[in-house]
Amino acid sequence: RPLVPPAMASAGGPDAERPHPKPFLIGVSGGTASGKSTVCEKIMELLGQNEVEQRQRKVLILSQDSFYKVLTAEQQAKALKGQYNFDHPDAFDNDLMHSTLKNIVEGKTVEVPTYDFVTHSRLAETTVVYPADVVLFEGILVFYNQDIRDMFHLRLFVDTDSDVRLSRRVLRDMKRGRDLEQILTQYTTFVKPAFEEFCLPTKKYADVIIPRGVDNMVAINLIVQHIQDILNGDICKWQRGALNGHSRTYKRPFPEQAESGAVLAPGKRSHLESSSRPH
Repeated sequence: RPLVPPAMASAGGPDAERPHPKPFLIGVSGGTASGKSTVCEKIMELLGQNEVEQRQRKVLILSQDSFYKVLTAEQQAKALKGQYNFDHPDAFDNDLMHSTLKNIVEGKTVEVPTYDFVTHSRLAETTVVYPADVVLFEGILVFYNQDIRDMFHLRLFVDTDSDVRLSRRVLRDMKRGRDLEQILTQYTTFVKPAFEEFCLPTKKYADVIIPRGVDNMVAINLIVQHIQDILNGDICKWQRGALNGHSRTYKRPFPEQAESGAVLAPGKRSHLESSSRPH
């Protein structure tokens, strides 16, 4: 069965006669070291997809970090000193990100840039991404650009305490051989202000907020069940609600909220009842 309503599928075009999946695109946002990639990896693990050969995977993870802009020599020198703002929207190649996601949603095989976070440069080699049924796209600012934000069928926000995020970031960057003073200066100068100005305001666009990240297994299990329904083609109720304008604004707890703290934020979706990176 099609994975999106017929009205959402592209009509005509050179690829119209060639069968390919129309992926269900899920955005996963949150502050630095909030656990976005860990949540995505846990979802993959619970779906049994992390052991599947890459080309055969039905679910895959992509990172916004792959789309950092190519830096000028001056910018690169600043980056090596911890004086470049990687948390600002202008640090990303939004045009390339949008065109790549557009091709992915159309079921095409794409090449994703490979970024070296040690030298702060885009490498010559790319990563080939094959069509999948569900695509998880994670990053600190994946909801910031409206054209990109509107492409997601489901938006998740990983909401983790700021002290926890800072401690994780410090430990992670120190393991990379970075100086503690530089790490803290970069955090207070760029990371924290950018989070408050650019990332945190996008929380209002989330359909599901996941407090405590991967520790919140009640929320993650519900999301996994939702993805499993999509993989099984059982998304009729979600489709009808979206197509007939019956989606409602929800702000109610998931089951066992007292233990989990998972919250359905205001949004259009209503069917959820049934690393080596710098961010």
